[in-house]
Amino acid sequence: MKTNIKKHNYFSVASWKNACVVFAVMGLLNSGDTAMAGTTTVKDTVKMVAGVPVKPEDISPLLIGEPIPMLQLPTSSGKRFDLNKSVAEKPAILVFYRGGWCPYCSKQLSGLQEIEQDLVNMGYQVIAVSTDSPENLNKTLNKQKLTYTLLSDADLDAAKKFGIAFKGPRDYDSFFGETSGGKNVNKLLPVPSVFIISRKGTILFEYINPDITQRVSASLLKAAAGALREEI
Repeated sequence: MKTNIKKHNYFSVASWKNACVVFAVMGLLNSGDTAMAGTTTVKDTVKMVAGVPVKPEDISPLLIGEPIPMLQLPTSSGKRFDLNKSVAEKPAILVFYRGGWCPYCSKQLSGLQEIEQDLVNMGYQVIAVSTDSPENLNKTLNKQKLTYTLLSDADLDAAKKFGIAFKGPRDYDSFFGETSGGKNVNKLLPVPSVFIISRKGTILFEYINPDITQRVSASLLKAAAGALREEI
């Protein structure tokens, strides 16, 4: 059961059975909820716009052990991709990135490409989701020569359901419409995130960091995926 105490400023937690390495997460109380600590009440001070926090550090994402939401998203060709059905057939490394226009995201996508075959050999599929329209996903696929699945969350529905959406900075306003094909009307962004999802649709690992310059390294993700193979 989820309590009314939530967390932000995430790194992710996963314990290794043999290596005893902890991947994760620094948990802080989210001031967006009212929490009781003895007789002291922490009041709600989080600013919200369009149902999401204004600040990326105030998000309340799904946590390890929780099921992912029901989602169908367009691929780069515009076809509907049933995420839940696909995950039930093959566990997934699910990545949320901002868009092909983001240099930090481009570097992350390239790193994923380098380890994709290793992840596939472990039994995973790699899926990356962004605010880009299917047309712009195609540009990213061709430019970076990616072989894994890219999905369009141009209206941020998936990001909101995962609890990682926030109001984008004003200086990004000029290109939200163009990159999303006009669907990002509320001008939102996802906090860059990585989830490892089991066939049961349960989150086994997550790395979520409001600092857009910080992404989980390909080597660490590969190690985490390997450590969780028995649970997928």
